[in-house]
Amino acid sequence: MKKIILHWTAGFYYPTAYEKNYYHFLVDKDGTVHDGIYKPEDNLNCNDGRYAPHTGGGNTGAIGLAMCAMAGFKSSSCVGDYPITKKQFEASMKLCAELSIKYKIPIAQESIMTHYEFGVKHPSSSSAGKIDIIYLPPYPWVEKNDIGAFIRSKIKWYKLKIQGE
Repeated sequence: MKKIILHWTAGFYYPTAYEKNYYHFLVDKDGTVHDGIYKPEDNLNCNDGRYAPHTGGGNTGAIGLAMCAMAGFKSSSCVGDYPITKKQFEASMKLCAELSIKYKIPIAQESIMTHYEFGVKHPSSSSAGKIDIIYLPPYPWVEKNDIGAFIRSKIKWYKLKIQGE
């Protein structure tokens, strides 16, 4: 595995059977991690049609992790009834750190990113224009274009904590 791409489901607080088809891991509002139908290794080869299609144009070698939240999101002032929770966000960052260690994925902008960041870097892909993740309700002061860096710093912190450094 070469990348981790973070998403929100644009749904409710618990994963649906439908959402489990698209992501390897889904984190509910309480921070509980749910497995998707496909294992990360299924995305090593996406030509066979048996993989988690979480990021248009960026699935091969990529782990898809989604926070179950953000149904009804319109803007930072109208986040809907299912905003990402702090517990959910922190559990997602810890899981990313664990995946980074397990798969030896560096914590860098090229290898751990939001779906939004992937779309910006790949404007001709079907991921262009995706808005996940452009706002973090538990951390409203983090600007849209700083969210990826904020996420990576959190993942680094968890990685150091896990490794006992």
